Formats: sequence, C-alpha cells, structure tokens
Amino acid sequence: MVLNMQPMRTDSTIPRIVICGNLEFASAECESLFKGVAEVLVMNSLSSADLIEGMQPGGRYEGAVGILRQWNGFSHMQRAFIEALPSSVKYISSLGAGYDMIDIDACKEKGIIVAHTPGVGNDATAVTALYLIISALRRFSVAERQLRAGLFDASRVTQGRRDPTVRTLAILGLGGIGLRLAELVHAFPMRVVYHNRRPFVGAPEWCEYYGPGRLDEMLAMADVLSVHVPLRKDTVGLVDEAMIRKLKKGAVLINTARGKVVDEEAMIRALEDEHLSAVGLDVFPDEPTVNPRLLELPNATLLPHLGSISSDAQKLMEVRGLTNLRDLVLGLNVADLVPECR
Repeated sequence: MVLNMQPMRTDSTIPRIVICGNLEFASAECESLFKGVAEVLVMNSLSSADLIEGMQPGGRYEGAVGILRQWNGFSHMQRAFIEALPSSVKYISSLGAGYDMIDIDACKEKGIIVAHTPGVGNDATAVTALYLIISALRRFSVAERQLRAGLFDASRVTQGRRDPTVRTLAILGLGGIGLRLAELVHAFPMRVVYHNRRPFVGAPEWCEYYGPGRLDEMLAMADVLSVHVPLRKDTVGLVDEAMIRKLKKGAVLINTARGKVVDEEAMIRALEDEHLSAVGLDVFPDEPTVNPRLLELPNATLLPHLGSISSDAQKLMEVRGLTNLRDLVLGLNVADLVPECR
C-alpha cells in the first residue's frame, strides 16, 4: 500500500513535506498543489522509527516541516513519537475527522499545529450506519451467513426481523454524520430523536431534541440507538451498563464512532441476555483485534472500520488533507485546525 514516488523538486530553498501512507486517488492533485510550494517526499516504509531516523541530519526527510498522515499510514502518533520529531516539524495534516490517534497535548507542547478533515466522510459514514441499522433490524447478516452455509430455508425465518419504518432512531451526538443519517432514515420514515448538550443549529424540526435532563426519556423510547460522539477522555465508556439498560428491551445499538465510546463488556452482556436484540458495529476498542465473543454472536453485524472508506470519500479526504498542509506551509488560514490548536 506504499506509493514510491521521487521528490517532485530538489530545490533546497523550498520546504519539504512527508507523506506517510499511500495516496490512492490524489497524486495528480498533490503535484499541482505543491508545485513550487514544497518538495514532496513519500515514505517507502510505514515504520515510525524509519521516519524519525530519516529526519536526522543527512537523512532523506531532513528538514521536513510538515507531515501528512494518510489513513493507511501510521495508525497512531503518540507522545513518544511526537517528542522524537525534530524541531523542523511544524505541521501535521491528518486524514479523517477523528484525531484521537494523535497526541494533541504533545503536539501543542512541541509547537506543532494539527489539522484534520471534518465533514468529508459524513455521507459515507452515515450510509454505513444506515446499512448497520437495516441489517441489525432485518437480521440480513445472519441470513447471508446461513445462505452461504447452504441453509436456504433457515435464512428465511421471519421471527425477530423488523422493518425500520415508523420505529424510533435515537442519535447520541448529532453532528454532521448524525444529521446525514437522520436525513436518510427520514425517508422510511423513522422518528428521529437526538441528545446533545445543546440543540444542533440547523437541525430540521422533525429531529426532536432531548437535552441533558431528558436523556433517560430518550433512551426509553429508542428502538435504535446510534452513537456519533468523538472519542475524548470524557467519552471513554460513555455508553455504559447503565445507559444500555435504560434502553427498551429489544433495542438495537449501532456504533460507527469509536469502539472505546461503548463499554464492550456491558454491550456483550446485554446481547447475551437479550436486553439488546442486535448490534451493528463498524468500530472496536482494540482494532484491528475484534473480541471473539462478538464473532460468535449471530445478532451482531460487524464491519472492519470502513465507514468512510469509499473511493469518492477517500479522494475528497486526500485532496482536503493535502490542501490543509499546503495552506499551513504557506502560512494561510486553515479552517480545519483541530479545536485544541485554534
């Protein structure tokens, strides 16, 4: 998955930037964006140690001022990595809305500005959540597994299969992805209720707001709870045993946010004792490892964290991330700075 590309320029008077990961769709745009702006170096390894070594005096990446973290590049940029970066590095542009894989505190201490690409994958991720809702309610993933095993008749059992129409979808954390999901399910129609700390500006009137004092009321009415909150210190385990048990018996839990937002053990217990009728998961606490107990549960629809992985979304993301890095190098205003760096 590594793109081997020679530097676009060797003019030592312009800055250097390093792309960590393979540009799958925006190589031409990269060349156009950085022509005359920066020398682009693409790593021939996905080892963070190789990058640090290459940034030493005389190394291939010596003097680089910026890094693009492609989604298929380094999975994490934690404190030890950030602290090992040379002082020349001033910018990190990360592809994807979530940036919990980067130690922002360490970046701030070192004077590194971090940008991300919020909103680009909203549609793709919302479509993934929609698939998980439909599959969990209609048990399509169970039927497919049975069909592939030659059990055609068994795959057609009606019991336990429900339509989304007229059911209630509760969205925990209405933002760009949650709003797009609300628009998609409104076509069935599903009733849409949501919980934020404050009402979401621009939410249509048919998205019913349940504030901090009404969370329990919202949970009790939910046929489906879809999680869309970012992973922060205060959201680890947010969807815990207490929250799950406040859902009506037979509810469905969907997570396309981050695995650690949900207490996995509490969720599995609720699946096993049938408080939850099904789950649809695109994310897991210890990716790429998936809890083997989930693999054994027929009422769990599981995807390998591919919410925003479509060719359309990935090209938009690559172009946006490259543009952010170009603008940072040029000293221009960048709207996509992570909140902690604004």
